[in-house]
Order: sequence, then C-alpha cells, then structure tokens
Amino acid sequence: MTEPRIAPRQEWLEARRALLEREKAHTRERDALAAVRRALPWVRVDKRYSFDTPDGTRDLAGLFGDKSQLIVKHFMFGPDWTDGCVGCSFLSDHLDGQPLRHLAQRDVAYVAVSRASLPMITAFRDRMGWSFPWVSSFGSDFNHDFGVSFTPQQQRDGAEYNYRAGLPGSDEMTGMSVFARDGAGAVFHTYSCYARAGEAVLSVYALLDLTPRGREETLRGNLSEWVRHHDRYADAAADCCH
Repeated sequence: MTEPRIAPRQEWLEARRALLEREKAHTRERDALAAVRRALPWVRVDKRYSFDTPDGTRDLAGLFGDKSQLIVKHFMFGPDWTDGCVGCSFLSDHLDGQPLRHLAQRDVAYVAVSRASLPMITAFRDRMGWSFPWVSSFGSDFNHDFGVSFTPQQQRDGAEYNYRAGLPGSDEMTGMSVFARDGAGAVFHTYSCYARAGEAVLSVYALLDLTPRGREETLRGNLSEWVRHHDRYADAAADCCH
C-alpha cells in the first residue's frame, strides 16, 4: 500500500463527489449488462444427464425441484481430489444458508455439481458445515459438455474454456451455469460464466474493495494468495510464524 495523501475535508468531498459519478455510471452499466444477459437466446437441452443425489439418481430437470430456474455451481472437485477447490469453497461460504432462501422466493433453485463421488462430496460438505444441495455428475458428460472438466489430452493439447481456446489450468475449472424449465418440463440452457465472473457474488471482495488496502492480491488478482478453506486459517497463520 502506498502512503496516503492527507487532504482537507473539502478537497476530500470534491474527490468523493467525482468518484460518485463514476460509481453511478458503473451501476447503470451493470444494470444494462444484466438486461443484455437476460435477453440471450435459450438453447434446449435434449441430452439426458444423470446425477447421483442423496435422494437417488436424478436428471437435470430433477435438480429444479419445484422451481422454474436453476443455478448450477460447477464446483471444482475431481474424482481423485482430496479436498474441494479453495476458491469454490470461498464462493460457497457466501451462498450457503439464508441466501438460498431468498433465491427460492424468486423461483430459483441452486445446486453445486462436481465429478467427485457423492460420499466424497458429502464428507467434505459436512466438514465445511454447508447445507446447500450438492450432487455428483461422475460418469456423466455434464461437466465436459459445459466446459469445466477436461481430459488429459485436452490438458495437453488445448481446449476451450471461458469461450477461448487454450490450455486448461487443471482437469477441473470453475464456472456457473443457468437453466430454465418451461411449463411442459423442457429444460433450456440460458447462461454460463467462468473464471472471475463468479466474483459478483463474493461479498468479502466487495467489502475489501471499500477499504484503503483493498484485496492486496499481487498475482494477477489471484485469491489463492491468501484464501484458505475456512477451517484452515489457523493452520495458515501457524505456518507463517514458524
């Protein structure tokens, strides 16, 4: 953090009012962008996907419950991983519990999907103290078809992630997808986002952005510089002191 410039109150007020104009413009642009997002065409999902859930096998339509809209968190947790992704866990800390009750009031269901087995998912979710629905897509093409899981060949030769060709950084990558279901029960893909697009739901980042020191992330804005599973911050503090 650079040394702050100390100014009289009136100068601060003038600078703050100028910043307010930019903040208002950003808010209006964000609203306009959301309108464009809602206006995207829909794609019918005819392929049948199978998910292992605590209530048995379900297809994609079965993940909606009684809602007509569904948000899927592509949670990075591969079949041979030990833990779920730290960044996905950070995001999940923001969404568990009461936020999902508010979504439900707006006809929106939420579920996390990973390729890890259901027992692995359940054990990790219990460890983290979460209650949101989380299902396994192991044995299904779902993660591959929606651009968040990659074969060894794709990791070696390249694949599309976040709508761009390149080398995936892992066999599992982060993202969110949104689906809608019509009155006849047909399911449609309406939106997907990847990489840093998930920051919109991270209230911790929003609060840090209000502070003088901000996020203090120097490695391309990478949260891995400091974020840990919430039950491992004590271990991280011990590591830095010894």
